Amino acid sequence: MRLLLRFFLIAWICVRAVGRYAWRRAGAGRLDAAARERLRGDVLAGTLERLGATFVKFGQILSTRPDLLGPGYIAALSRLQDRVPPAPFAEVEAVLAAELDAPRHARLVDVEPEPVAAASVAQVHRARLDTGELIALKVQRLDAAHQIERDLVLLSLGARLLDLLPTLHLLSLPGAVARFGAAMHGQLDFTREAANNRRFAANFAAVEGIGVPRLYDDLCTRRVLAMEFVHGVRATEPEKVGGDRVRLARRGGECILKMVFTDGFVHADLHPGNILLTPDGRVVLLDLGLVAEVPAEVMRPWCQTFMALAQRDGREVSRLFYVYAPSVATPDYAAYEGEVVRFFDDLYGKTIGEVEVSVVIAGAMAILRRHRVQIDPVFTVVNIAMLVAEGLGKQLDASLDMVQLAIPYLMQALATAPPGKPPLRALPLPRPA
Repeated sequence: MRLLLRFFLIAWICVRAVGRYAWRRAGAGRLDAAARERLRGDVLAGTLERLGATFVKFGQILSTRPDLLGPGYIAALSRLQDRVPPAPFAEVEAVLAAELDAPRHARLVDVEPEPVAAASVAQVHRARLDTGELIALKVQRLDAAHQIERDLVLLSLGARLLDLLPTLHLLSLPGAVARFGAAMHGQLDFTREAANNRRFAANFAAVEGIGVPRLYDDLCTRRVLAMEFVHGVRATEPEKVGGDRVRLARRGGECILKMVFTDGFVHADLHPGNILLTPDGRVVLLDLGLVAEVPAEVMRPWCQTFMALAQRDGREVSRLFYVYAPSVATPDYAAYEGEVVRFFDDLYGKTIGEVEVSVVIAGAMAILRRHRVQIDPVFTVVNIAMLVAEGLGKQLDASLDMVQLAIPYLMQALATAPPGKPPLRALPLPRPA
């Protein structure tokens, strides 16, 4: 009955959204294509916010797919924030009592009732141990699993219905929802986040100035995560950072390049809010529940693609994206290739230091979207990581050149990567004159 009521509520919110769009469209007068897309993006983002936290999360993931959605949608969805009122402290205490036996619970001398952060799955409280240490205590919401399971059922149903529309079929919404569901289930199991934390800690153990919060393993369970409380500022506030900003910018960039091209193990929820800059010049990664692994067999073609992007080789970029695309619906390869080549030809007048990664990736994704050439979803995680690295780095040091910084990592990855999987398709034969 609750599921049925939720279904009708979602249907009513969606119907009202269509009405809002029609009303705003009629009142706006004559709009060009870009303005119409921005309007649709605003209505979509507002609708997802009204539908609740699970749908907001889905919108945030859609905002990382510029190969599927236009810039108007991406801009609106990127503004979605996981704004959730904190759960009552009594519910937090109930989860702690259920997850920790008496001796371990006794180690928590004091837990501050007011959380320092609250999201749809969990909230974080400052706490003090019997040793006097200050820790960050991440506690899952009491009803998080039930709410997410309910919304995933309805989201899956909606995706299957929308997939029947020819104009939306290329978005592969059922597959996107399935991947989103797997990610959300992973976020419900904090033992996975703890394992991710340990793996990142091992990967960066020999790298100076980059790390993750230290875990208190005896206090980590499926619904509770205890870690050191790291003092610093979020990367969203670079103006508050003291010390050597140039060194911090370089460390942040190298951190992400190592994740992508050396380790093949990437933070999949990477945004400036999940990067902490400490007074002693460290870069600390937070919120490690979502990760993406770059399969060994695709590392070589991915490195070749990034190298072609860095070298502005339009023909090679178009070929690599096409032959390794999970789905292709372009009717004219020559037109697709020609547009990619022209885009990179326009960049030839600039030196490599003047070309920003964000400009190259955004331009390439726009062409892929117009010609209906998909890319692997994990590739979008890598794109977002690169964009975050450049955006953060440029705020700290305007002279940072991410392209130049990436080339040694690319060359090393190409030298050590296995042969790689074969292309999914061959290039189409040229049409007879």
